[in-house]
Amino acid sequence: MPLRPTSSDTPAPPPRRLICAGCGAEFSCTMDGGCWCSAEPAHLPLPSDAVDCLCPECLREAAKASRKS
Repeated sequence: MPLRPTSSDTPAPPPRRLICAGCGAEFSCTMDGGCWCSAEPAHLPLPSDAVDCLCPECLREAAKASRKS
């Protein structure tokens, strides 16, 4: 029976280059636990009209706005 590769055997995918749906800034996403957004204190669900992630600044602004409402 062949052994399954472990996560350390599989190279991490390269970061995705994204354009923020809020402001148009370019940023990267590693889509794993090491992504910049995993270190953010606020984790928001994507709004139904969002097509992808927000940049760090827009995520922080959205978190502030959600705390006020």
